[in-house]
Amino acid sequence: MKLAVIGVGLIGGSFALALKKAKAVSHVVGVGRGEQNLKLALERGIVDSIARDAAVAAKDADLVLVATPLAQFASIFSALKDSRALITDGGSTKRDVIAAARKALGSGIARFVPAHPIAGAEKSGVAAASADLFEDRRVVLTPLKENSPAAIAKVTSAWQACGARVSEMPADEHDAVLAAVSHLPHLLAFALVHEVAGRKNAEQLFSFAAGGFRDFTRIASSHPEMWRDICLANKDQLRKEIDRFLGKLGQVKALLDDPAGLERLFAEAREARDRWMRSS
Repeated sequence: MKLAVIGVGLIGGSFALALKKAKAVSHVVGVGRGEQNLKLALERGIVDSIARDAAVAAKDADLVLVATPLAQFASIFSALKDSRALITDGGSTKRDVIAAARKALGSGIARFVPAHPIAGAEKSGVAAASADLFEDRRVVLTPLKENSPAAIAKVTSAWQACGARVSEMPADEHDAVLAAVSHLPHLLAFALVHEVAGRKNAEQLFSFAAGGFRDFTRIASSHPEMWRDICLANKDQLRKEIDRFLGKLGQVKALLDDPAGLERLFAEAREARDRWMRSS
């Protein structure tokens, strides 16, 4: 299988490495905006060749993975309109991606099987790519009514070859769920670091920050452009989650005058997290 990766970063590079490790691809062609990043991808053997744009890369490809920041998807889909390759993606939101694909691909929409690998990291770029990134991690497909069973099966097989656990979910449900457990946490981490950094005694505060602050804010080291696009694409669901969280913060603030209630909330939260960790 010839694979074209549009956006050879953490996700795209890891997808190529994992499929190479599984001996599921014979050639990988990469496309990206950064010359140095693509050069490193060649040096690491992540890609075998480089194309100047998505259309050229997809010309003889069997499968195309679109793994760029979301704002670039519309132009990429337009470039892929005349290709015959099967297309999937690594976008963290699905409704906007599907809408962009429908507009650009037209009658070729059946060739696009939307996907989201829930396996990111705070580091970005091809230097962070790993063949094991998707091992035993969840990948969600949000198939379209136009997709054939064969197309869904091929994309499923590719992600499974990477070691992923593949499941399916409607796009609307996907965006609502990920707003709560992925997009909101990233937004909070960025906001907390930005707020502390903006104080007059920021240097002092950071000097006293230890493991708790480091662990909570780890994801604030994530790619700003990528997370800007995710938050904007899913802003309706994210606004709902922000409102819910503001309500919860109000409850917690009130519990500062209720020691027993505060401890009960902490105990319930700890048990919920421990239960989740045991099942993950």
